[in-house]
Amino acid sequence: MDGERRFARPVKRARKGRIESALTSLTTRIAVRGFAVLFLGASLIVGGVDGGAFTYPESPFNNFNGRVASIFGMAAQDIRISGLMHHDPEDVLAHIGVKPGGSLVGFNADDARILLESLDWVADAEVRRNFPNSLQITLNEREPFAIWQKDGNYSVIDRAGVEMSGLNPLSLRQLPLVSGKGANVAAADYVNQMEAIPALMLKVQAAARVGERRWTLYLDNGVKIDLPEENVDTALKRVAELDATQNILSKGIREIDLRTNDRIVIALAEAVDPKKAGDQTSQLQH
Repeated sequence: MDGERRFARPVKRARKGRIESALTSLTTRIAVRGFAVLFLGASLIVGGVDGGAFTYPESPFNNFNGRVASIFGMAAQDIRISGLMHHDPEDVLAHIGVKPGGSLVGFNADDARILLESLDWVADAEVRRNFPNSLQITLNEREPFAIWQKDGNYSVIDRAGVEMSGLNPLSLRQLPLVSGKGANVAAADYVNQMEAIPALMLKVQAAARVGERRWTLYLDNGVKIDLPEENVDTALKRVAELDATQNILSKGIREIDLRTNDRIVIALAEAVDPKKAGDQTSQLQH
C-alpha cells in the first residue's frame, strides 16, 4: 500500500543475535577445552621425561628417534671404535652424542672429530660415516708418562706435560711422581736423565721442581738429594758412583747437596757425639 512502511520483525533480529552469541560461545569453549587438553598432555609428557618414563629400557618410547631412523636405515647399527687403550667406548660415544641403535639423522663426522680432539686425552681422531648406518671412529690416545702433583691435586700427564683428566692416577702408581710448578713440562728431561742411571731411579720415590729451575729427589729410604740447575747428568753419576763404591745412600744420611760443582755436602740423619763415636770405635778394635 502506498505510504505504508515495512519493518523487519524484532523476533528475527533477536534470533540472529542469539545464534551468533551461541556460535561465539561454542568456539570459545572448544578453544579453552582444546588448550586445556594440550596443556595437560604437555604436562604429562614433561613429567614422564623428568621421571624417566620414556627412557627406561622396557619403555615403548625408549630410543624413539632411533627406531624411526631405523625404518629408513639411518640408525647407528654398526659402530666400530679403534685405538682405545685406557678409556671406554661408551665415553667416546657419549661425548659425540651417539648411542648404539640411535638416530644418525643430522650427524656430522667433522663436527664429531672436533669434539673428540677437544678431549685432553685424545691426540688426534678420525671419524668416518658410511651411509646409511655405519660409523668408524679411530682415536690416538695420549700416552700416560708421569703423575703430576700440584696444589695437593694429582693428575696424569703425557710426555709433553698435557694433563689427561680422564685417567685415575691411583691406577697408574708405577709412573714417576713429580711435583711443583713447571714440573709437568720438565718431567720428560728429568726422566731421560734418570733412565741413564736405573739403579738410582729405582730408589727415587718423588721429584720436586724447585723454582722452575732444578730438582730435589726424595728416595724411598728418606734421603733427599738436591740437584744443581745445570750438569745434572754429572751430579747424578757422582751419586751413583759413591753409592756403588761406598754404599753412601745406606749410611744413615739425611741429605746430599749437589748444587755446587766443586763439592758435595752431606747431612747426617742425626748428630753423632765424636766422643761416643770414638768409644764405639775403640770397643770394636778390642
